Amino acid sequence: MSAAAAVVQPGQTVEIAAGSYVDTAVTVTRSGTAAAPITFRGPDKQHGNANITGGAPNYPDSAVVVRGADHIRFENLALGSYQKPVVVVDGGHDVSFTGVWGSGGSGAHITNGSGQVTFAGGFLHNLRGPAFRVDGGSTGTVLSTNIIDTGGSPDGPGILVDGAPDTVVVSNNVRTECFAGITLDGASGGAVVENNAVNTAQAGTTPCGENIARAAGISVAAGATAGTKVDYNVVDPISGAAAYSWAGATYAAQPEFTAASGQGAHDFVASTWVRKGPDAPLDHLVDSADENAPGMLKTDYWGKAPADDPTVPNTGTGSGFRDRGAYESLTFGSLFTPAGPARLLDTREPVGVPSAQAVPAWGTVDLQVAGVAGVPATGVTAVTMNVTVTEPTQAGHLTVYPHGDVAPNASNLNWAAGRTIPNLVTVPVNDGKVSFYNASGGTVHVIADLAGYYSAKGDLFHPQGPARLLDTREPVGVPSAQAVPAWGTVDLQVAGVAGVPATGMTAVTMNVTIAEPKADGHLTVYPHGGKAPNASNLNWPAGRTIANLVTVPVKDGKVSFFNASGGTVHVIADLAGYYAAEGRLTYYSAGPVRFMDTREDTHRENGDRPAGTVPAWGTLDVYVGDVPYLAAATLNVTVTEPGAEGHLTVYPHGDAAPNASNLNFLAGETIPNQVVVPVKDGMISLYNASGAPLHLVVDFFGFQSY
Repeated sequence: MSAAAAVVQPGQTVEIAAGSYVDTAVTVTRSGTAAAPITFRGPDKQHGNANITGGAPNYPDSAVVVRGADHIRFENLALGSYQKPVVVVDGGHDVSFTGVWGSGGSGAHITNGSGQVTFAGGFLHNLRGPAFRVDGGSTGTVLSTNIIDTGGSPDGPGILVDGAPDTVVVSNNVRTECFAGITLDGASGGAVVENNAVNTAQAGTTPCGENIARAAGISVAAGATAGTKVDYNVVDPISGAAAYSWAGATYAAQPEFTAASGQGAHDFVASTWVRKGPDAPLDHLVDSADENAPGMLKTDYWGKAPADDPTVPNTGTGSGFRDRGAYESLTFGSLFTPAGPARLLDTREPVGVPSAQAVPAWGTVDLQVAGVAGVPATGVTAVTMNVTVTEPTQAGHLTVYPHGDVAPNASNLNWAAGRTIPNLVTVPVNDGKVSFYNASGGTVHVIADLAGYYSAKGDLFHPQGPARLLDTREPVGVPSAQAVPAWGTVDLQVAGVAGVPATGMTAVTMNVTIAEPKADGHLTVYPHGGKAPNASNLNWPAGRTIANLVTVPVKDGKVSFFNASGGTVHVIADLAGYYAAEGRLTYYSAGPVRFMDTREDTHRENGDRPAGTVPAWGTLDVYVGDVPYLAAATLNVTVTEPGAEGHLTVYPHGDAAPNASNLNFLAGETIPNQVVVPVKDGMISLYNASGAPLHLVVDFFGFQSY
């Protein structure tokens, strides 16, 4: 690189391959032009850097020195030194460092009247402090979107600006070892200090004790206050030091700092790292930055575009959802938009398929869901459908999975020959499509009705229950105990019931069971006030009790149940949760993947479980908490080989089994149902409410998490 620096011409780029370059300290004295800068470029940050160290032995030199040169660019380099700053710009102008890592030495030093030097998207760590120094009358320096961490260094502040006016310090993460985070000293007026996250505690977690006097988060000397703006920063109080020092006076809290200085009106003295969870405080870094601050990059430190965290209010300028600090928070999943019911697929008719034709034995149907029936054409992560199989010529099961994947060892519906059976399915979407695999030796027709979809915008889930909302056998949710008449409708109030808020909910998820049907038929659950659509949620033969999970939009606080049969039927509905515009949980689609099969040995983090049935009136605890802050799991649960008629209840671990059911089964029957269940202690419980043992199969489809 030194040889290239000696001959490079304006407009040329020196490409530096990945690798370590020892004893190759580089001094740049040749200038480019404003229209044709000179560029030194390493590999992409994501795929490794060119490592340049400041000489040997013990790296006594700076890795890169720009002396009196203008219009220079450095990109994607890893620089190291031991005895001197890793980077020096000495009298240079229009010099930028993008995606540059520096370690050892005393960081980066901008000096001797340098002008318009930019250090952005970089990482300075394990330094002997200050990590970044600007002095010597240098002007117009921009430090943006950097990670500045002095590590174990006891030698100085994170950023020290001394006698260097018009410096911009924006959107950096600054951590020091009990020294000031950002210091403006001398004649350093006209500065902008915005959107930074500053932590000056020992190791980031421990108060500084006797050193708190030197560990102010942001310090501005009297000579640097003129024209300086400090705002939209978060200063962590854990060091115990003053959050601010302004013209010699110290302030522990933002309100008193703002009252005395007129600065920091949008600052927070709060934690710079907030643990997620149901009781977590608001993370003041998220969706709260001044998007219009000078020096703001279009992306974060890792090149990630800004993203709107739906669980946090937008309080920033511009779009409102730029984050403070160098990182963009992307630790959230998808939101649900209720839609339908609307028919997406019916292989008996050319709906969702080119022609009316049963799915062949061991055959697959691919279904386009993006851009159909109100589902967006892009950005859909998962779709929820009520899927029904009918006219199967042999026993088998159906697997619904992301398009393009291999059909996994998981199932959504199980059937006997000739049996019509439905189940709710929530499945990840790939390429705008999902796939249906007929795992049987005979043909089968498949019907799919849209219930909603997941994407970046929508509503947030609130797990609730299980709790009984409706039972027409008793006066639960209805004025009196009375079966729903043939072709009759029941309206159910869900808002303001069983912990559901009276206003603000958009959809409800319930486990719906029909009992004592006098004739074959199906049930349609739909938004109150409308006409029952051409869609079904449960299908039954006369005399059969059957259940299915239902997610349905809510109107006027109610939903409706239509008995599409020529005989009476009783309807039971157990609450699983509801959706609203505000909340703290988002959905992460996953799998499908087999989580538990009692017919086989299961190996889990909480211990191995040998194969064996769940006994009569017995409970099986299943660990599903591999994901931190998991609040609810979306599962497909299948009962197989039951020795007697009964039902299964799935509920949060540690609770008593509630008066609710998820599946109803006959002796010897295999039957599935989707379950959305709150998770406690990383576990759920499954109760076999029958007088004989049975086997259980649990397939994992996704989770709701903080």
